[in-house]
Amino acid sequence: MRIRSTTAAGVGALVLLSFLTPAAHADARKGDTAFTSLSFSKQTVNARVSTAQTLTVTAVAKDGSGIKDIYGSRLVSADSRIIHAGSADCTRPTSTTRKCVFKFTLDADRTDYSDLRNSSAGTWHFTAEAAANDGDFYDLEDSAPVKVKRHAELADTQASPEPVTKGGTLAVTGTLTRANWDTNAYAGYSGQAVALQYKKSGSSTYTTVKKVTTDKSGKLRTTVTANSAGTWRWTFAGTGTTSTATAYGDSVAVK
Repeated sequence: MRIRSTTAAGVGALVLLSFLTPAAHADARKGDTAFTSLSFSKQTVNARVSTAQTLTVTAVAKDGSGIKDIYGSRLVSADSRIIHAGSADCTRPTSTTRKCVFKFTLDADRTDYSDLRNSSAGTWHFTAEAAANDGDFYDLEDSAPVKVKRHAELADTQASPEPVTKGGTLAVTGTLTRANWDTNAYAGYSGQAVALQYKKSGSSTYTTVKKVTTDKSGKLRTTVTANSAGTWRWTFAGTGTTSTATAYGDSVAVK
């Protein structure tokens, strides 16, 4: 990366987004400079359509001569877009280390240039360069991944009839939607396998009964045999670009 045009402490108050050119590449280093600690406030960010999500990255770099600064902090999306830190708080814990806490805001409200896009969902990377006083450096490019996913929702499970005759047929319905960052709305998520789970009355454990695939509108419908009273719910395992989701259950009595 080799970016030294702005210091970590000098990032602006606004979150800026642009396209990355060229594409991200492997880490590079010179000398004994190293990132000794790197942590994310969340390993997965599930971004909605109207509520901004915050991600904090804490980085500690070390060099025998001391760290001049940590430069060029940014998040690079799955489609090579860049979000720069909105703020940074840097300190010097020791004479040889530099610690910076970077705060990023991810939003899809379609009010400015930094909004998320559907193509951005997936694995992102935090990138930055630690520069030492003796000219050594560590260019962090590819080894700090974080997931940024489209938030999914499952509507409350509906099971009918209620109550149901023992041994009778119970119809269970639901709807799976996910955030569309391009339109700032939730839309039905089609073609997805969703598990129907059951918890017998008095139990605390759900068991998967079957899996049902959503239709073109994200709707779910199936039938099961009701042998005892209990609670039915839908749960979605998520994908590489979409979060998990679990619906509120519907308790059904058996007569």
